[in-house]
This record gives sequence, C-alpha cells and structure tokens, in this order.
Amino acid sequence: MTKLKDRTATTKANAVIQQLQLFPSTARRSLTADNGLENIQHQRVTQETGMPVYFCHAYHSWEKGTVENMNGRIRRFIPKGVSMDKISPTFVQAIENSLNTTPRKCLQYRTPREMMNKLQTTTC
Repeated sequence: MTKLKDRTATTKANAVIQQLQLFPSTARRSLTADNGLENIQHQRVTQETGMPVYFCHAYHSWEKGTVENMNGRIRRFIPKGVSMDKISPTFVQAIENSLNTTPRKCLQYRTPREMMNKLQTTTC
C-alpha cells in the first residue's frame, strides 16, 4: 500500500511500478484493474514491469473478487467517507503490515507475508 500525493494517472502508475519492482518477476504475473481514469497509463506499467494489465467490465465487481475482498479489509481501518488527507503514511504502513500478517484460509491459514517470503526464497 502507498499513500498517493494526488489522484493523477501518472502518480498511480509511478507508485504501482515502484511497488511491483520490489518483487521478483516470477511473483509478478498479471494485474487486474477497473476502468477508472487513474489506470490510463496501464501500458507504461506493462512496459516497465513486464506484467500484462487486464480490465474487468464496468459494474462487474465479482470479476475482481480478490480486490473487492481487500477493499473490504481496508475499510475496517479506513471507513468510507474518511478523507485520505487525514491518514498518515505511517498509518497506511501499519494497515499494510496488519493485512500482510493476518492468516488467510485460502493460504492454508498462513499469512501473505509468509507466502511471499517462501516464494522469494524458492525463486532466488
């Protein structure tokens, strides 16, 4: 997670590229986005990360269930209607840490951090 300084497509693309490049290429297979204008620089993201970007159909949230699930988890920390201007980057990092250290049923009750560490040690 990263707190963006503004809502422009360039800022979002820069943040996505920077975050994704922290992971080995074997862990970066594809990215699914919605049709918002903030995703207009998807071709640049693909060029710089080697990941294809796919788009779901408008108003078909079930096509990106994992994203919707994560949005719901984030909303536990930042309720809808709360201005991001009031959220500090430190709090954003605390949310990310909490989400990455919460066991998930779909990961056989391992945490996302454990799974990423395992993936990084087996591919390096």
